[in-house]
Amino acid sequence: MSDALLKVAGLHAWYGESHVLHGIDFEVREGELVTLLGRNGAGRTTTIKAILGLVGRRTGSIQVAGVETVALPTNRIARLGLGYCPEERGIFSSLSCEENLMLPPKVGDGGMSVDEIYEMFPNLKERRHSQGTRLSGGEQQMLAMARILRSGARILLLDEITEGLAPVIVQTLGRVIRALKDKGLTIILVEQNFRFAAPLADRHYVIEHGQIVATVQKDELDSKSEMLHEFLGV
Repeated sequence: MSDALLKVAGLHAWYGESHVLHGIDFEVREGELVTLLGRNGAGRTTTIKAILGLVGRRTGSIQVAGVETVALPTNRIARLGLGYCPEERGIFSSLSCEENLMLPPKVGDGGMSVDEIYEMFPNLKERRHSQGTRLSGGEQQMLAMARILRSGARILLLDEITEGLAPVIVQTLGRVIRALKDKGLTIILVEQNFRFAAPLADRHYVIEHGQIVATVQKDELDSKSEMLHEFLGV
């Protein structure tokens, strides 16, 4: 693969003495959506945290638009245009929905305005004066995604965004992700819900025991379904 916007090669990562990633290699072109699939504990979340420098130690190579980042601190990595939506969402509970939207720093040009966010997430407009603690789980997830879209990030790292949400909210998030992909954003999706991820992604990377054990293109899903079932239990 050529012209990769994000290129990860030989990535190892540790939490303390625990060696979690054992030589991760993958690439993502601009405008692509790829998934990191695998069972719990396989190393999917650690992979995106390692890209951002949020692990104890990492070695290997992580290039963002040709810039080597493995020795850079997290704040400098983010300013290359990365936005992270963590599984725990990180909503400021004492602030209103709209106050949460006003917080993100700018990491790139073209961040969405508050009005554009409200057009994409009508629920947030309705709840704009509500405290973070009063938002439903689905509304908190929408808000967590909306914040990184305000920042101007061009590479979105989304961690288990559908976990525990009602089907109607999952459908809404699917529509939003399609719209973001149409806008040319590059997306890495860690997802347990394979039925949600399958129609969205250009390519799937299957992680097991801290290594990528399979790569499945979108047009190979049918032919490789048995292999995916073996790795994922789907």
